[in-house]
Amino acid sequence: MKLGETLQNNEQPASTDTISSGFAHRLRELIGAKSTSAFARQVGMSEGMIRKYLNGSEPSLAKANQIAMRANCSLEWLATGCGYLYRKAEVVDAEALRVAIELILDEQQQQAFSDQEKQWHQVISTYQFLRTIKRPDGYFDKALAKQFLVSKADEI
Repeated sequence: MKLGETLQNNEQPASTDTISSGFAHRLRELIGAKSTSAFARQVGMSEGMIRKYLNGSEPSLAKANQIAMRANCSLEWLATGCGYLYRKAEVVDAEALRVAIELILDEQQQQAFSDQEKQWHQVISTYQFLRTIKRPDGYFDKALAKQFLVSKADEI
């Protein structure tokens, strides 16, 4: 089928321009306030390669996965715009947390916990985030973790 031919139900196939510009837009969002150079170092790619993607070129699956893993981003979101920006491990399942608390703490302790529930969500979410960005030498990027906390403030 050629680009622009009509599909079932009169749907048009997505043009490669739309797909690549979507990737570039999401990549810009992921980079945020960082410099392109700093982001390129973070994900282990050349600045030129990142600029190429920002200008509309599409990465291979391996390169997109490398960006996603090293930027702690969901590959699904980076590639399609669907799903979570951050990998799902950073999303605290509030119901699972409540059940765990019920199983572990007595009623008095549960009440004390509920007064601090938002803080515990932040602690668990940040722990999970740090776990995913820990370098082989054991280094944690605290500035990146703080940026993560700011980005998740409304969700927690």
